[in-house]
Amino acid sequence: MHGRQRFHGRIAGVGSTSGVRVVVGRWDRSPMGAFADVMLEQPDGHRVLLAPDTAVAAFVSDTYVFDEVVVTGVDVSPVAGGMGQGWAVTAGELRLSFTLGRRAPLGWALRALPTPVASSTAFATAADPVARTLLRGVSTRGQARSGRREWYGALDLHRVTSLTGSWRGTDLGELAPVDPPCRFGFSSTPRAPGVTSVVTTVEVLAG
Repeated sequence: MHGRQRFHGRIAGVGSTSGVRVVVGRWDRSPMGAFADVMLEQPDGHRVLLAPDTAVAAFVSDTYVFDEVVVTGVDVSPVAGGMGQGWAVTAGELRLSFTLGRRAPLGWALRALPTPVASSTAFATAADPVARTLLRGVSTRGQARSGRREWYGALDLHRVTSLTGSWRGTDLGELAPVDPPCRFGFSSTPRAPGVTSVVTTVEVLAG
């Protein structure tokens, strides 16, 4: 698989008072079909990929950096909670539930852009200096592993308002900022926990 590959879906980025930070990708359309995966960083910096099959595990671990890759079932389901909707995530030894709040001000600004513009690599390139300035640890374009290039086209953003769960038998505690930024690649998710609707473009060199 080479050339520019586009992944359409949503990325959830949450922190916890235990120090575990979790990034969940829920992809509705991609070159590998619909799937979900989880990137998790422990307080000690150990980075884990939870992938649903070997093909996803190979592609993601060739694009990002991990200390451990686990192939396991990854289930992400919508749930009602509190005043709004949320996600329930089950992936190997991870149990995670969180609720979604209102659209963030940045989400309103992103929704005002035509989708073809917001999802383009040209816009991601132009927006990168702004993202780096306003959102600590966030970049919208950069160099990935294996000589790959990557662009993030954000379309919407909702805040996450609460969290419960456990990782390898240890309670995650309560919702906290994604701080320090995750170190899977050139960009982390925003510090404020949220779910971003996104089109991710990965340029894969011919092998």
